[in-house]
Amino acid sequence: MSAVVLPVNVAVLGVAYGAGWLPARTLSYSRVAHLAHNPIVRLYLLAVIVLPLYHWAHRFRFAIHHQFGIHAKRLVALGCYGTAVAATGLTVWVLLRL
Repeated sequence: MSAVVLPVNVAVLGVAYGAGWLPARTLSYSRVAHLAHNPIVRLYLLAVIVLPLYHWAHRFRFAIHHQFGIHAKRLVALGCYGTAVAATGLTVWVLLRL
């Protein structure tokens, strides 16, 4: 899911908007703030932020174990997935405060 959704966001927000292909009023503060109050948009933002975090945690855990040879599996897993869980909690807290 994150491999499909995140590149689309980067293409639209980073490339198309940055290159001037989209009008400036498309992403004005008031328009984006109004859009962020929609519960479906909040779920989308949650998915766009949280799914790459768990993808990172999984890949980083196995990179530490297999490439660097650190064999403290439980400690590394706790650090990686604990960071993802903490960032998920922070993301939910921020999205609920919008």
